[in-house]
Amino acid sequence: MGNSITRQIPNSITCCNLIAGCMATGAAFYGNYGWAVLLIVIGAVFDFFDGMVARLLRVSSPIGKELDSLADVVTFGVAPAAMIFHLFHEVVYPDFMLPIRRFMPYTAFLMAAFSALRLAKFNLDARQTTSFIGLPTPANALFWGSLIVGNYSFLVSEKFNAFFLFLFMLLFCFLLVAEIPLFALKFKDLSWKANKIKYIFIVTSVPMIVFLGYSCFAAIIAWYIILSLFTHKNPS
Repeated sequence: MGNSITRQIPNSITCCNLIAGCMATGAAFYGNYGWAVLLIVIGAVFDFFDGMVARLLRVSSPIGKELDSLADVVTFGVAPAAMIFHLFHEVVYPDFMLPIRRFMPYTAFLMAAFSALRLAKFNLDARQTTSFIGLPTPANALFWGSLIVGNYSFLVSEKFNAFFLFLFMLLFCFLLVAEIPLFALKFKDLSWKANKIKYIFIVTSVPMIVFLGYSCFAAIIAWYIILSLFTHKNPS
């Protein structure tokens, strides 16, 4: 009986991730961006601990793996897509887009589809044990949440518009599934030589956290992508 209960603990944590993602999606549809981001972060915490607990208890299962991917699609795919969906209703539309204005918000769910594809590729890709190929879905979700909450007044101003939002969304859909190596913050040892890029990333991210407020995660993830691209082309 005890062993049966133990086996369900990681799956229960994963379900908490799923519930947080559903709540984040609901908040996003009502335009409560701050609550949506908070719930995405809570979901990310549950996502971090479910795998750790499964390994500690040695109760990993195929069902747990499938459930984890399903929860991640909702929390890190559907929820940010819902935020973009609502934002499409609020941004300025240039004249040439006015005839399709009523349809544009639904393009936001491309983000959910590409997030699901990213997760499916990750589950089958043996190359992604020590690094990532393409942008991880939690990083993408945090980027959009931070961007919208931290820069809302700019995004709905005359300086920005629906066309730019659409292009920016397509760029991140591409980054989710692109064959672009991105480093992971995993340390086999603490040496400078083996972890130079990781240390540079951590140190340079601190000022962003201090000075950029709610926009810090968007800036940090953009810097993470740029640094990964630069170090991939210049591995020295």
